[in-house]
Amino acid sequence: MDGTVDGFRYGAVTPVAAYLMACLGGALGLRCIVRSLLDAQSFRAGWLALGAASIGCGIWTMHFIAMIGFHVEETRVRYDAATTVLSLVVAVAVVGIGVFIVGFRGTSGVTLAVAGAVTGLGVAGMHYLGMAAMRLNGEVGYDPVGVALSVLIAIGAATAALWSAVTIRGFLTSLGASLVMGVAVSGMHYTGMAAVSVHVHDMTGGTWEGDSPMSLLLPMLLGPVVFLLLAGVVVMFDPLLVLGERSSASRPDSPPLDSPARKRPSWRAAVSSGRER
Repeated sequence: MDGTVDGFRYGAVTPVAAYLMACLGGALGLRCIVRSLLDAQSFRAGWLALGAASIGCGIWTMHFIAMIGFHVEETRVRYDAATTVLSLVVAVAVVGIGVFIVGFRGTSGVTLAVAGAVTGLGVAGMHYLGMAAMRLNGEVGYDPVGVALSVLIAIGAATAALWSAVTIRGFLTSLGASLVMGVAVSGMHYTGMAAVSVHVHDMTGGTWEGDSPMSLLLPMLLGPVVFLLLAGVVVMFDPLLVLGERSSASRPDSPPLDSPARKRPSWRAAVSSGRER
């Protein structure tokens, strides 16, 4: 028989908390990426990695906070720990691919499209991998139209996030972009959840393995949440972000940091120039 699916068991608590975590991860990630572009002498790869981990952890945390509110009336819902952890690894890895592509190659049309598609598909993969971690006395089905729409939203949200990460420099604009990103990521999640249906097996049929949402997800969520808080401390106390961005980096018409116009001349060029004089 068809199960009665409820995605809002605790009312607005889980959607609001999930949205806030998505916004937090997005805001920290955007600021880390901005920091990597402010100073050519800084450890760019490290800041990009921190930004990717922040965004990935924010998206993963959003998903499983929202899943705490997922309930099927006719059966208990449990989760496989290994698959749940794997979904976190996927989230951070695919976001990292997109962030490093735009961080080192810029946001030209083709580059942004490829990075956005890879990241969006990865975020959608994280979502459905997390759904595959569910263990219940039944079969989970998906409406193809809803799945396709959720994937398109994920790609659009990822593309917009990557574009804003290397284009938007001010604190308030980054904050606004993170709020929009939170709406897009949460919208992708609940669009995918609207496509879910559950066919419940005979109630007398066997048992299934896995941990309950509270016993598994709440302790597991502590790690990414603590990481996001520590990343927030790093961002808050970074001198370059606290004191403000350099005017040359904040101007929209300034060339990219990797362009020849921003590279310092070599000593050979300086010697040649002196000889010509």
